[in-house]
Amino acid sequence: MRRAVIFMLMSLLAVEVSAQQFPERRQVRKGNRAFEKGAYQDAAGRYMRALGAAPGSFEAGFDLGNTFYRQEQYDQAVQTLQQVAADSLAAPADRAHAFYNLGNAQFQQKKYSEALESFKNSLRLNPDDVEAKFNYAYVKKLLDDQNQQNQQNQNNQNDQNDQNKDNQNQNQNQDQNQNQDQNRQDQGNDDSSDNPKEGEGQPQPAGISPAEQERMLDAIQAQEDKTQEKLKEKAGAVVRLKKNW
Repeated sequence: MRRAVIFMLMSLLAVEVSAQQFPERRQVRKGNRAFEKGAYQDAAGRYMRALGAAPGSFEAGFDLGNTFYRQEQYDQAVQTLQQVAADSLAAPADRAHAFYNLGNAQFQQKKYSEALESFKNSLRLNPDDVEAKFNYAYVKKLLDDQNQQNQQNQNNQNDQNDQNKDNQNQNQNQDQNQNQDQNRQDQGNDDSSDNPKEGEGQPQPAGISPAEQERMLDAIQAQEDKTQEKLKEKAGAVVRLKKNW
């Protein structure tokens, strides 16, 4: 009986010493119980108190990051899990889990490139993790599809820009041709207005003034009158000749 009492006292003493050396573990255990019940706010408070007692606690930080994720507080989850995953003193398997959860949180933020890198880091630490392989392949396929769609959209935009340029050049050429045709038409109209229309008159001899033309006509008429007088004397008839100019 005495031995049993002594054993119980030693066990209690060991628990007390452990509690003094690792004060955060009690808060972590309480946080885990709250987490399992879905009381995430209470669980987060417990994990924060655990980190207050032991700021370098991998377990408390990992559980706090997961609690933020369950609450859809992805910014806080990413920030917390990044610090946990960077802990080089933690076991590789634990860090692999941290990178895996970090990738899930980044995926929820639609930060697909960062999520892909987190899943890759998880596989580097634990190459046999089937779920990490699946998530890595899924996100990579998603990024490849997005890049292909973006390239297609860019090609379509370039084609549309080229078509717009072709249409613009075609319209400019049409406008230019129309302007040239209009200019030629206007020039033709101007030239025709300078020329005399048919039946409006005859061109006058170059270098002869109207006064000189009148004197020439008078001289011709006088000569014709003399001719008519001579004919009258001979034939006794009057003949009227038409002017041929």
